[in-house]
Amino acid sequence: MTRPEVGASPRPCAECGDSEYGGAPACTACRALVDGIVEDEWAGFLRRWDVGDDQETALAEMVAAEPDRHDWRVVDAALDRLVCADCGDRLGRGPVGCPACDRAHGFRYAAIETDRPGVPRGNEHAVRVNVSVVRRPHVTSAGELLVRRLLLPVLLVGFLPTTEEAQRMSALIRRSPPAQRIPLAERMIEEAMALRRAGHRPPGRDRR
Repeated sequence: MTRPEVGASPRPCAECGDSEYGGAPACTACRALVDGIVEDEWAGFLRRWDVGDDQETALAEMVAAEPDRHDWRVVDAALDRLVCADCGDRLGRGPVGCPACDRAHGFRYAAIETDRPGVPRGNEHAVRVNVSVVRRPHVTSAGELLVRRLLLPVLLVGFLPTTEEAQRMSALIRRSPPAQRIPLAERMIEEAMALRRAGHRPPGRDRR
């Protein structure tokens, strides 16, 4: 269950009809793909450390204690394996207002984010933020979740909206009737991608 290649075209999900990854969290197939982004990296991390099942929790505790030394996917997977002492949910994924979960969620953003070759600078950060939102849908608004989940498939293949594009999209979605939000978001994403394909490069954004 690997991530799409940079430059690939998003593929439709056979279960929900949205682009793969973009139907999460409601679509079980897309949700499994999103979780796989984190879980595949954790599986590789375990192999590199050569630890058994009985040592996995201890390794997760070590990672959670030093998030700035590990890839963000490893950190997110480690938190999934720890239980919050305050609310009993997975650490960092409990209800809004849980002190321990809020604290762990904040610390997760100290983790390492490495852009892949050929993507705009900051693409990996956008991927990790959108993955985090989609995997914690209860902490955000319906409009913000919609934008994040629909953007995720194109972020994974290397697209990155400008700050202005993302803010405009979020603002228009919030002001639109619910029935119009999905087609509006899809149209705005396609328009932004068409500009990139036509050779338009946003000011101040370099490609690696």
